[in-house]
Amino acid sequence: MKSFSLKGNKVMDRMLEEILEAWYTNNRINLFLIEHISEEGMKCTLSKRGGRNVVRQFAHIHNNRVWHLERRAPELARELYKFETQEEPEKIQLVECLNNSADKIAQYFQEVYNGTVARKTFKKGIIPYLGYFISHESHHRGSILLTLKECGHPLDQATRYAIWNWDNL
Repeated sequence: MKSFSLKGNKVMDRMLEEILEAWYTNNRINLFLIEHISEEGMKCTLSKRGGRNVVRQFAHIHNNRVWHLERRAPELARELYKFETQEEPEKIQLVECLNNSADKIAQYFQEVYNGTVARKTFKKGIIPYLGYFISHESHHRGSILLTLKECGHPLDQATRYAIWNWDNL
């Protein structure tokens, strides 16, 4: 079987660009929601037993990214802050942490693509791994929107619909 180099291959380079664009669009959706949720809304929870409120769900999203990096690219995770279980950060800290972890995940994807550093990934590859991250974070965004609605702090329709307009985010 002949071996092919992916570096410099325009189709593959475009695929990496699209992977990174999907990843960063996913992150911008998180940031967009944080911007549009009131301070009261960030404290809302449906849990009767101390489960995650909205702010802690966003913190969990960040921590999940860090956890994956710790297992697959520990040196990329070292500089990232990790929230404590009950910690309720301010919006500004959430935004900073989510941006930092998004950049490190993007760097991880680039390194896997370039083959410059030996990296562990999902057995099925980098694109299913991207799908995992987006699915996980979308699940939590859905939980956040439901929590806000049920607690009397629903987001307006324009904001709820905007998160689906990936071409504009």
